[in-house]
Amino acid sequence: MARTAAETRELLADTALRLFREHGFDATTMRRIAAEAGVSIGNAYHHFAGKDELVQELYVRIQDEHRAVVEPRLVEGAPLADNLRNVLHAGLDVMSPYHGFGQTFLRIAVQPTSSASPFSADSAPARERALGLMRLTVDRSGTKVSPGLGARLPQLLWLTHLAVTLHWVTDTSLDQRRTRTLVDGLCPVVGRAIALSRLPVARGLTDQVLILLDSLSTDLADPATKESVS
Repeated sequence: MARTAAETRELLADTALRLFREHGFDATTMRRIAAEAGVSIGNAYHHFAGKDELVQELYVRIQDEHRAVVEPRLVEGAPLADNLRNVLHAGLDVMSPYHGFGQTFLRIAVQPTSSASPFSADSAPARERALGLMRLTVDRSGTKVSPGLGARLPQLLWLTHLAVTLHWVTDTSLDQRRTRTLVDGLCPVVGRAIALSRLPVARGLTDQVLILLDSLSTDLADPATKESVS
């Protein structure tokens, strides 16, 4: 029975991601992906313009799996630090099969013009999913947030997640235990800082953080809350 276009696309993506895990990014060519999937090279390029598009497919899949895994673990009214800890650990669980070639992706993603960068326009679908999960995390949590910070908090938490991911990629400890320790220590600090941001004495510092965030990348503001810092 002939495959539908959607089935062929999914087969190519599944094959590519398996080959990435087994042989690494550099050794996995489009020709090899097509051969393993049993489709012509022309058909493979019809569905994916190249390996960069397959990287985007991986990003989206990881985000979808991450949300499916962690959403039932988010506790309504729990401290933000606790829910954030669940989110970050679940993210590490989901990414675990790809640790072997994470440094290859990092080398590609850090190039300013790379479409694989998490800040690129091509990465917008995955980035919007990640921001959506962070919005859900904030909404489910009981920690009170200052009004000025609340609108931008999902983006700040996403950037925190990126920092943890960067550490995980370069973590050579057994099962990346150092990154797990980082998450356990970092989340209470983040939760405490957010709670303190409501105090008048911290208002100036909070405003400075938001201005800095805007100056770094105004076009990456959370699309659901596009607000300027006053």
